[in-house]
Amino acid sequence: MSAPTPAGPQPEAPGLQALSFGRPSPALIARADRGYARFLAVQAPGASTGDHVQDDNVAGAR
Repeated sequence: MSAPTPAGPQPEAPGLQALSFGRPSPALIARADRGYARFLAVQAPGASTGDHVQDDNVAGAR
């Protein structure tokens, strides 16, 4: 025999996790979206070798 299905939501008892546990909040998603938009907006350095910081250090790295 099976137990009857409850008609309404179950009351939360102490020590039990809410059903939304582990889901990001809308505020957290909005913050991540803003950060990703800033990441996409950053322009890549130019193609000339003078624009790359790593090229300035090639001789000193050896």
